[in-house]
Amino acid sequence: MITLKSPREIAEMAKSGAILAGMHQGLQNIIKPGISSWEIEEFARKYYRQHDAVAAQIGFEGYKYATCVSVNDEICHGFPRKSLILKNGDLVKVDTVVDYHGAMSDSCWSYAVGTPSPEVAKLMDVTKKALYLGIDQAKVGKRIGDIGAVIQHYTEDENGYGDVREFVGHGIGPTMHESPNVPHYGEAGHGLRLRAGMTITIEPMINIGTWKAEMDDPNGWTARTADGSLSCQYEHTLVITDDGPKILTSQDATFDQKYLLNY
Repeated sequence: MITLKSPREIAEMAKSGAILAGMHQGLQNIIKPGISSWEIEEFARKYYRQHDAVAAQIGFEGYKYATCVSVNDEICHGFPRKSLILKNGDLVKVDTVVDYHGAMSDSCWSYAVGTPSPEVAKLMDVTKKALYLGIDQAKVGKRIGDIGAVIQHYTEDENGYGDVREFVGHGIGPTMHESPNVPHYGEAGHGLRLRAGMTITIEPMINIGTWKAEMDDPNGWTARTADGSLSCQYEHTLVITDDGPKILTSQDATFDQKYLLNY
């Protein structure tokens, strides 16, 4: 079922999103060569406790961690690990969900460890731009397919990358995953029509090689690129309003100025 959020609910989700964004901003000073991916998990847990928030992923369908930390060819749902030491040039994706007094927010961000190669830097730039191209389609009267079509065209047709099909965005709040699904591929003019008050995530996962994923990891969670190529992801939670899409997990008020709520 799709729920349209009230101004009060949206304001609470914005508070949740600000906590999540602050955690991601803090990771910019944490992620560097030589740390373990477990240190990312520890930082997130501590940050949420300090801000009276709950790491909503813990316990979700048996998942044990506050974060998903996926490195290089891991597309998503990588476990934070004490044994995984980050090295210069790695591409790290950190995905996490915050519950703040019942209000949910969800955001993934990508980080280059140390100095990124030109290949990694380009993939990050393209994936982040794809996210914002999708957000620009999230307007009242548009359709779900408009979001996916613009992302797929930019990443695959214009840049020759693989646009992952196996994982999609979704509605959110008051539970983590709600209707509608929000694919990052598709056909313009098709799918559910968007309405004011809908809260969704847009979260393209883009691979340098094939779009296909392998999901045979023994841990039962982690997905990797089928050809071993690098994968990148950026994700925001947003609300559709009569004044356009508004990002609830913004990390940069200047960059996101036109996407911010006025209350």
